[in-house]
Amino acid sequence: MKLSLGPLLYYWPREAVLAFYREAAAWPVDTVYLGETVCSRRRELKLADWLAIGEALAAAGKEVVLSTYELIESDADLRTMHAVAGNGAFRVEANDMAAARALSGKGPFVAGPFLNVYNAGTLALLAELGATRWVAPVELSREGISAVVAEAPAGMETEIFAYGRLPLAVSARCFTARYNNLTKDHCEFRCIEHPDGLALDTQDGQHFLVLNGVQTQSASVQSLVSELGPARAAGANVLRLSPQSRRMGDVVAVFREALDGTLAPRDAAARLAPLMPADPCDGYWHGQPGILNLAKEVAA
Repeated sequence: MKLSLGPLLYYWPREAVLAFYREAAAWPVDTVYLGETVCSRRRELKLADWLAIGEALAAAGKEVVLSTYELIESDADLRTMHAVAGNGAFRVEANDMAAARALSGKGPFVAGPFLNVYNAGTLALLAELGATRWVAPVELSREGISAVVAEAPAGMETEIFAYGRLPLAVSARCFTARYNNLTKDHCEFRCIEHPDGLALDTQDGQHFLVLNGVQTQSASVQSLVSELGPARAAGANVLRLSPQSRRMGDVVAVFREALDGTLAPRDAAARLAPLMPADPCDGYWHGQPGILNLAKEVAA
């Protein structure tokens, strides 16, 4: 299996983003997804900047994919999506059906996790438009993924979300702005103050969700480092690792060693634990509530 570095879901200062991808050029990942997917108001980098980063990563031997918005809300968003779709340099990940339609006939593209592919019929439709890889929705179980793969079009690659806070939903409302008693149009870009999202606990203190602008994430971090064998058996070709603000290179190294067989699953999980910004979860993978950590229960 290959490793991919998913698109950056958080809002970081420009220099932090540039530094992150300079380091990523040396990491043992095969594919790097670039671009803003969450909020069109995040403008630290423009498309030209993402293309320049992509050129540097491609020169380092990485496959580069540009990702589109999860939610298109305005004519400006639509223009940006078309600019990404027509970039002419790199493959594109479509995270919205408008993007999938825009990419039809322009070469192979990636069907992103927000297209909600839950059956082989939907995947066949996307394949007709030109999709050659699909990223399974984060809440789709191992069995569900295996069922789709069993009837997938020939040559279709399967990518699964193997590490990171799970992107659960996207809304037209900005929850980070609301938390700060600001409107979305005058948000003061407060999400840049939270490089791994803003934690939201229940009234009894349980870590529950993370606010990331218009996106809601899990508080726990999904980790499938102990499930590489089952992931292969389910038909996964690519494992997606979602960026975090610290120790991401070390996270990549653990997954690489686990895939290469130089690190046993239990040892990999132990190595990964102190690198994570929160406790792990894997419930969705097992067809259970996503907040659960079944790997821990099995180990116990």
